Amino acid sequence: MAVFRDLSLLWSLSHILVIFMLLYRSRYSRRKTFFLTGITMGPLILLNLAGVMIFGTELMGKAFIGTCTLPSLLFFWFVSSDKKGRFFFTFCLADTVALWIIAVTNLLDFYLGGKQYILMLIGRIVLFLLVEWVAVRYLRKPYLELQKWVPEGWGIFGSMTALYYVLLAVFANYPVVVTSRPGEMPAFLLVLLLMPMTYATIFTAMYRQLQLYRKQQSERVLQEQKHSLEAQLENQQVIRKLKHDMKGHAVTLSGLLSTGRTEESLEYLKKLVAEMDVLWGQYCANPYLNAVFSYYARKFQELGAELRLDIRIGEEELPYMELCQILSNGLDNAWTALRELKPGEREASVQMKYSRDYLVIRIRNRCREELRVEKGVLPSTDKKDAGHGFGLLTMQEAAARLGGDLLCYTENGSFVLDVMVRARALHMS
Repeated sequence: MAVFRDLSLLWSLSHILVIFMLLYRSRYSRRKTFFLTGITMGPLILLNLAGVMIFGTELMGKAFIGTCTLPSLLFFWFVSSDKKGRFFFTFCLADTVALWIIAVTNLLDFYLGGKQYILMLIGRIVLFLLVEWVAVRYLRKPYLELQKWVPEGWGIFGSMTALYYVLLAVFANYPVVVTSRPGEMPAFLLVLLLMPMTYATIFTAMYRQLQLYRKQQSERVLQEQKHSLEAQLENQQVIRKLKHDMKGHAVTLSGLLSTGRTEESLEYLKKLVAEMDVLWGQYCANPYLNAVFSYYARKFQELGAELRLDIRIGEEELPYMELCQILSNGLDNAWTALRELKPGEREASVQMKYSRDYLVIRIRNRCREELRVEKGVLPSTDKKDAGHGFGLLTMQEAAARLGGDLLCYTENGSFVLDVMVRARALHMS
C-alpha cells in the first residue's frame, strides 16, 4: 500500500504550490511564472518523493525543511514581486496550512485507517481541494488587494506563521514521529486546534484593515470630487465677475478710442487678455481639466509662485475623473512643497502631451535641498495632519485604472512626478 502513501505525498507537495500560487503576486507574467515553477519545483518534488521511497517518511520528515521548504522559499522569493513581510507571510501561510493537512491526515490514517494509507490519500485529496476552493471563492481577491495597497504590518504575521510552521514540523517529527510519542499527543492535538483559530484571528484583523483602506479610498475619491466641483464653481463665479467688469472695460476702451489714443487702447486690451487668462484660465479644451488648472493657477499666483503650463491635448473625450485626481493631487503636492521655500525659489511646471501610445504628464517643482527620492520608490508623507499621505497612492491607483503607472524622483533640487497612461485606455473609458 506504499503506493497510496507516495501518491498522497505527491498530491500534497503539488498542491502546496497551488495554494501559494493562488495567493502570492509574481513579478512575471502568468505563463512565465508557471514555466519557471514547473522546471524548478517539479524536479524538487520528485527528488523529495524519491527520498521518501528510499529513506522512508520518518527520515525525510526530519529533513523536509532543508530538502524542500528552504529551496522553495528561495525560488519563490526570487519570483515574487514582494520581497519582505507580504511574501514571507504568504509563503509560511501556504506551507503551514499544507503541513496541518498532512499532520491531520497522518493521524487519521494511523488511528482509523490501519496504516494502509488509503484514508490518508482520500483525506488529502478532499482537504486540499476544499482549502483551494475557499481560497478562490473567498480569500484570493481581497487578499491580493490587501497585498497591493497595504505595505505595512505584515512582519508580525509572517513571524507568527513561521513559528507555527517550525512548531508543527518539530512537534510532528522530533525526536521521532509524534505517533510514537502517545504521551505528547494531547499537546499536539491542542496545537492543531489552536492554529486555525489563530489564522481566523489574523484574517479578521486583515479584513478590518482592508475595510479601513477601502473607506479611506472612498473618502479620497469624494474629496477629489469635492475639489473638482469647488474649482468649477469658482470658475463660474469668476466668469460672472468678468461679465460684470466688462461694462467698465468697455467704457474705458470707448473713452480711449474716442480720443484717438490707439496705442493706449491696444496696451489696455493686452493687459485685459492677460488678466482673463489668469482668472478665467483657458488652458485646455477639456472643461474638467481646465477647471483644475484654473483653480491651481490662482493658488500658485496667490502664493507668489511661478507655474508654467504646457498642455498639448485637444478636444477629445478623456476620463476626467482619473486625470483630475492625478493633476489635482500632483499640483497640490507641488503647491505644498513650494510653500516651504523662499518666495524667489517657488517654481513649478506641468507638461501634458501624447507620446506614441501614451499620454504623459510631468509635474516638476522645486523642493527642499535635503529631500531625496530614488526612482521607483514611493515616498511617504511627513505631514502630521490627519488625512494627508494618500496623494501619491491615489494618483497611482488612478493611473493603474487607465493602464499606466507613475514614477517620482528628485534631481537638481526639484521633485519630478511622471505619470504615463495608455492612450487606448483613455479613449475606451
